[in-house]
Order: sequence, then structure tokens, then C-alpha cells
Amino acid sequence: MSDAPLHVVVAGGGVAGLELALALRALAEERVSVELVAPETDFVYRPLAVVEPFRAGEVVSFPLAALVRATGAKLRSGQVASVDASKKTVTTLDGDELAYDVLAIALGARPREAVPGALTFRGPQDGPALAALLEEVVDGRVRRLAFAVPAGATWPLPLYELALLTETYLADRGTMEAELTLVTPEEAPLAIFGRAASEALEELLAARGIDLRVRTTPVRFEDGALQIAPSGTVDADAVVALPRAEGPFLSGLPSDAAGFVSTDEHGRVLGLDDVYAAGDVTRFPVKQGGIATQQADAVAEAIAARAGAPVEPEPFRPVLRGLLLTGLFPRFLRAEPGTDVSAIDTEALWWPPAKIVGRYLAPFLAERIGLPHASPPGEGAVPVEVVVEDVR
Repeated sequence: MSDAPLHVVVAGGGVAGLELALALRALAEERVSVELVAPETDFVYRPLAVVEPFRAGEVVSFPLAALVRATGAKLRSGQVASVDASKKTVTTLDGDELAYDVLAIALGARPREAVPGALTFRGPQDGPALAALLEEVVDGRVRRLAFAVPAGATWPLPLYELALLTETYLADRGTMEAELTLVTPEEAPLAIFGRAASEALEELLAARGIDLRVRTTPVRFEDGALQIAPSGTVDADAVVALPRAEGPFLSGLPSDAAGFVSTDEHGRVLGLDDVYAAGDVTRFPVKQGGIATQQADAVAEAIAARAGAPVEPEPFRPVLRGLLLTGLFPRFLRAEPGTDVSAIDTEALWWPPAKIVGRYLAPFLAERIGLPHASPPGEGAVPVEVVVEDVR
């Protein structure tokens, strides 16, 4: 029997990929060697993209090589193009063939336009266009601005942030005539977080003067009107919409019609041996950093056990955590899908109080982003991703 460490190839250098590398090092130690394959040179803290157009902050990025090195893994520059599970190899776009003992796919999803005619906000690349639109509102050239959550949106929270931050931005500049409308097919605002969060958010939107249209699906924007389903229009001079998500359609990897991968509760790709997937590439309907880290942890535990570490793999059981930026006091939201657990508070419900919550990644990035290092306030409060039960 070989004493060589289990060679794990991680395809993807985003949230799920880094959490995987960190978790494997912590759980399996020297029982694994980790090689992370990614085309990017930087890791971008994407959730902060919503603040850049409002001059309220900026997106933080880190050299990916330094981060990967700090996890104890090796970084290979390249983009995985295909998988041959029978040979246990992956091939990059450059034609390089890499062997693996275990493969973890963490390639994320691709944003695609969902509301033709609208400004699709995908992240940092669309910040300048939104900033220019805001100035048109301030100048009075745009009076009616709509924010659209498209059908099948996998993480609607950023759209609510954009609407609330816009209201604050305009109020600070004395622009009181603009009409803001938020259109969503949801039954209630941010319904994925449960009733308590939805009711509080509905009150917040009303207090800010943002008109809310629920159970309304945006279809297309043209000629000063946002077409909606099942019928009708919403008058608007401009529309900001979220994208829809599409999987990577990786050759050799079974996927559904949208390019997403089916996995079991431990992240194993159905139908393939020694291949796992975590993050937005999977068929789990919510595409969000905190969910990606939880999936990565489940995968890491399964791989660590496969490598002989004394680990009992726990299945993926999602807990939703969202930090909603409002322009004033942020709101911390937490929910457990399938239960009645729903919480919203201006006090931190986890620690560090970051937008990306990961057992290993959150503290790893905290000092690099400048988050506080001290324990959260309160009697018996606990650090990292554990919920703060009572901090008052």
C-alpha cells in the first residue's frame, strides 16, 4: 500500500475552491496533496461589488497565488476544459493533461442576461455603467428607475441592496423626485429567508419609499416600459436587473440542460467515481458564497475520510446567511431551509460579520479585508461561522 498522499485536483479558484483547499489542509493534513487549477490571477471579493457605484467602498481583490500558497496547496494556471473520469485526468484549454486521485469541481456559474433591454448587474464589471446611470437620475434625465429580479434568480439579495443603496445615494444628493420600483416574482421580499425577514424587509422598503411589486416577473424592457408576466407593464426610464445563472457545461461531466451538476449530500457527482462538486456549479438552487463554503466543507470531509483522516463526513445541510447592505444600518439575515427558522437583525448573527461566511475561509480572509479580530460582543458569544445566539 502506497504512503503517497491522495492527490486532489480542485478545478476553480473562487470561494468554493479556496474553502476546499483550506478545509482539506485542516482535516486531512499531510494525507492529501492539493493542486488548484484556475485561470484567474486574483481572487475578487465579489459581494462588495454593489457598493462601488455609490462610492461607498470598493471591491477587494487578492493575488490568487499568495492565497493558494497560504492554504498549503499548489496553484496551476489554466482552465479545465474536460474530464475523463475513466482515466482520472482533466485536460485544460491549453491541452495540458493532469492526473488526479480525487477531483473536486468548483467552477462556479456564468451570468447571462435575463431581462433584455435592462442594465444587467453581474458584478464589478458593471459598476461603471450603474454609476453613470445614477448620475442620470441625479441630473433628472432618469426619473423612474426599476430594479428587476428575473425568473429563476438564484440569489436575489444583491438587487435589494442596489435598490436600497440607490435610495440613500439619491437622498444624500437631494434628489427626491425619482420613483424607485422593485419588481420580483417572489411571493414576498427575500422569501428564501422566511417570514420574519420578509416582513421586516417589506417595512424597510416602504419606509424608504421604494414601491414593491411581488409575484411579478420582469420579461423585457423597451420603449419606456418594463414588460411583466403574467401581463402588463411597469413604467420606467431605466431598469437594473440581475442575471440568470448558467453552468459551465464541462465536457465529460454530466449536467442538466442549464449546465449544472447533480450531486449527493456529500457532494459526489452522480454517476462518476472520485469526482465531487461544490458551489454554484451544482444544481442546488441558491448560488451564494456562504452556501458554496458549506458544500465545500461537506466535500472536504468526504475526501479527508477517503484519505484516511479520522473524520466522520457530515452531509450538506444548508443554512442561509445574508448580510444586506442598506446604505444605513446593514441587516443580518439567517434561515434554515425547510424549517420555520427566520431571523433578521442589525446585530451580527455570525462572526466574523462578513458577507461570505465560511468555516475556514471567513477567518482566513478577515484579516486581509480588515474585519475586526476580537470576539463578538456578548456573554458567551463564539467566533467564525457559528451563530451568535444572544449578543444583547
